[in-house]
Amino acid sequence: MSSAVSKKVVVFDYGFGNVRSAERALARAGADVEITRDYDKAMNAEGLLVPGVGAFAACMKGLTEARGDWIVGRRLAGGRPVMGICVGMQILFARGIEHGVEAEGLDEWPGTVEPLEADVVPHMGWNTVRAPQDSRLFAGLDADERYYFVHSYAVRRWELEVHNPHIRAPKVTWATHGEPFVAAVENGALWATQFHPEKSGDAGAQLLKNWIGTL
Repeated sequence: MSSAVSKKVVVFDYGFGNVRSAERALARAGADVEITRDYDKAMNAEGLLVPGVGAFAACMKGLTEARGDWIVGRRLAGGRPVMGICVGMQILFARGIEHGVEAEGLDEWPGTVEPLEADVVPHMGWNTVRAPQDSRLFAGLDADERYYFVHSYAVRRWELEVHNPHIRAPKVTWATHGEPFVAAVENGALWATQFHPEKSGDAGAQLLKNWIGTL
């Protein structure tokens, strides 16, 4: 039996995410999953997954009302793993701009979520990514694997610079739809994907297993 079976993962339920799909995918990947916004359970789980669908500002409002902003910050301060998916990744950046309206994010990373510049928006469907060779998130996955995206906004520039040789720089994965954009980030205890691993078939299942295996 895989050791991942014992890993407790909370899918944070703040009203802005396909929590049932995430729950099923994590369970198939070997986690012991619970959907909740309970503070103690979210703080004490071995992994916290933050989903997200809809508008940046609305997701931030819902997360803040559920104390999710505080939970994410406290978990990361203690080195406890957090993973964001789709808008759950976007709100980890400093700000988002939608329809000319700017909203503050969690500011775990500098950067702006802004409209994709492409002939066809939203970016909806399967796409490949360019992951670093030493990525743990994409370990065991072929370079031509495809993942499922649904979004009109993205981070088009990675702005975090690490000048201290003793600090490990984040691993940033890119994809292209009209222009390059950030598709995933691995940064210590904080990982995130712009695409939906729970909707990405066997490749997404392997990716979730990789995350669970680090908890």
